[in-house]
Amino acid sequence: MSRPRNIEIAIVGAGVIGLTIALRLASEGREVLMIDPNEPGSGASFGNAGTFADYACVPVGNPDVLKNLPRLLFDANSPFSLRWAALFQISPWLVQFVRQSLPAAARANAAALADLLVEALPAWEEMAVEAGAEKLMRRNGCLYVQQNTSNRSRGSWAHTIRCELGMRQETLSAEEVAAMEPTLPRFEGSGVFFPDSIHVTDPSALMRQLSAAGNAKGVDVHRSRVVNLKINGDRTHLSGPDLDLTAKTVVIAAGAFSRELALQAGDRIPLETERGYHLEYTTESPLLQRPVCPTHLGFYMTPMAGRLRVAGTVELGGTSAGPNPSRFELLDRGVRQYFPELDQASSKWLGFRPSLPDSRPVIGRSRNSDNVVYAFGHGHLGLTLAAITSRLVAGLINGNTDPVTARFTPERFGS
Repeated sequence: MSRPRNIEIAIVGAGVIGLTIALRLASEGREVLMIDPNEPGSGASFGNAGTFADYACVPVGNPDVLKNLPRLLFDANSPFSLRWAALFQISPWLVQFVRQSLPAAARANAAALADLLVEALPAWEEMAVEAGAEKLMRRNGCLYVQQNTSNRSRGSWAHTIRCELGMRQETLSAEEVAAMEPTLPRFEGSGVFFPDSIHVTDPSALMRQLSAAGNAKGVDVHRSRVVNLKINGDRTHLSGPDLDLTAKTVVIAAGAFSRELALQAGDRIPLETERGYHLEYTTESPLLQRPVCPTHLGFYMTPMAGRLRVAGTVELGGTSAGPNPSRFELLDRGVRQYFPELDQASSKWLGFRPSLPDSRPVIGRSRNSDNVVYAFGHGHLGLTLAAITSRLVAGLINGNTDPVTARFTPERFGS
């Protein structure tokens, strides 16, 4: 570009958060440009477990995790792990994570997420219609499986806080789990059923639908990486390879890559990266009716179109290193406890989740400019919270701030 292009709204990031914000703003008649070096809807927006988890108010950092943190970090088979080469880099984040795992902080974080989750599914129902994606949605709920003989799940901090905050959940016996999912092997333990949860049969198809709907409304996409952000009064200048523009409003929705841009806007956000993994197994018919999470293994088994996706676990450690083969092996061993006859995995994936120590996303204006708006850090809830985030961001841009955003502003991290 020989001279700066002038845009009304530039959205940095074309994952599910950026796509839903773009579609909502374009539907209001706004001029919208999305900027991303990759195909819209790729990355973590493609590789997730496909669940709209309206029950997921429990922050990653909580008293249950804190109590077991040393064992989790040092156990090679743990669903919560650390890439030790990145320890120095993420140590400040880990200190904050430990603080946020204490009972009072974790309770406040859970309450904030619960407030955001109240309208998460209604917002998605509305957006699915807008994008013509209703046929991709399955309303069969989600099932947690707890393999034990003492019914520990009912007494866990997570179960208790979900009860206190009004999340709909039903405790099931092993026999009731078997009736709900007859292909699962018999076990001693219990289950927790979340009846309102939805899952999508193909996250990639959902992203294409959102992208196409935005394009039909006039959303433009520029394939580039934003390297520099500079606030100039009531305009913000963005530049990078083959990129030179100014925008009246900039929305930072670049997921795990948002921290440096926020820093250039003057906000120090303690964003780190969870490296997420999935394996897929081709199936002739669905092995399950709904997503099933064996809680002791820390991943979801989600039935998708022609395949079973096994996705989840937490590996802290940045974006620069390649896949860790042991994490794929962990998923494969785990799923074969339930379906030992599966063929070899047909595909594997590594992606990056944007993670904050308190598990709350950042949704709010920059402290240095009302025209720079943040929408990142959703962690495991990017898909779930995308549509409600788009509603809140549109409100901020239109001058109609929803009170719920008060718990998600960058001010909570101090100066």
